[in-house]
Amino acid sequence: MVKSRPKAMARSVATSAAHSRVREPRLLLTGFEPFGGDTVNPSSLVAQALHGQIIEGVRVQSVCLPCVFGQAIVELNAAVRRHQPVAVLALGLAASRPVLSVERVAINVDDARIADNAGASPIDAPVVPGAPTAYFSSLPIKAITAALQAAGVPAEVSQTAGTFVCNHVFFGLMHRLRRRRGVPAGFMHVPLLPAQAVDAGGGMSLDEQVRGVRLALATTLRLRAGGLGDVRLSGGAID
Repeated sequence: MVKSRPKAMARSVATSAAHSRVREPRLLLTGFEPFGGDTVNPSSLVAQALHGQIIEGVRVQSVCLPCVFGQAIVELNAAVRRHQPVAVLALGLAASRPVLSVERVAINVDDARIADNAGASPIDAPVVPGAPTAYFSSLPIKAITAALQAAGVPAEVSQTAGTFVCNHVFFGLMHRLRRRRGVPAGFMHVPLLPAQAVDAGGGMSLDEQVRGVRLALATTLRLRAGGLGDVRLSGGAID
């Protein structure tokens, strides 16, 4: 006859398991739903592909955000609060760019050239009223770009995240984490998929995008674990 475990021991084991789940470090990776008439958005496909993976001992938690001013930040903040991530990377689509663009700075302005998915088109409106003019990414943007280029993944440091919902989320993210200095966070734009870029030519395969974003996450976590900052490499632009 097999004796049942004492209730106190069972409670202790259950509590220990619950604490282990709570303490498991998470990295938050976000993408966007399709917008502007597209049926897919590579940013959400990349995030979905990496969901649940363990990178440098940290589990990836992926979230798809709405392409809607205001609501995207509400859902981003809820995800940050729920998962308490050790790092955050937000992804978005830049249809005119052929490479992975690691964004340097988010600016406090919404200025929509097209409507978002709720029909809103804010013009010259602050993302967060009363907040600073801009926030810099706290990701190691130069180290990420160098690692991607060394691995053969086309990448660049970008000086603008635009003024649509991508920049909106980027600014909201940095504002949310402005007092959490130990949590590297930032934004990366991904290009179109080849099937989407038939008219423009080019595009980047989903596998290549996933490989690049995974490497960006690994680079970020590795430097964070070692207490290291970004590398000093040129990544500026003349125009």
